[in-house]
Amino acid sequence: MNPDLKARFDSITQSHPIVLFMKGNALFPQCGFSARALQLLQPHGEVFTVDVLADPEVRQGIKDYTNWPTIPQIFIKGQFVGGVDILTGLAESGELADLVAGKSPA
Repeated sequence: MNPDLKARFDSITQSHPIVLFMKGNALFPQCGFSARALQLLQPHGEVFTVDVLADPEVRQGIKDYTNWPTIPQIFIKGQFVGGVDILTGLAESGELADLVAGKSPA
C-alpha cells in the first residue's frame, strides 16, 4: 500500500470517533448498504463519511488497508469494526452503543 494513502487512512480513522467509508455521502448514499450503515450509526453521534466513489485510489485502498473486500467499512474509535452485516449485529445486540461510548462489549 502507498505509504501516503496509509497515513491518510490512519489520520482519518484516528481523528474522528465514527468513520464510515461509503458509496456516496451522508446526504446522498449511493447504495443501500451504505445508507443502512449510516442509519445505524447516526443515532450514536456525528459520522465522518468518506465517499469511496470520488477517488478510485481510496476505493481500492481502504479494502487493502483493512483486508476487507466490501464497502461500506466502519471504524469506531480508530478501530475497524467491519461491514454493514457486523454493524447490524452489533446494533441489534446493543453492543454498538458500548463501542461508541468506549466501553467493552458485554
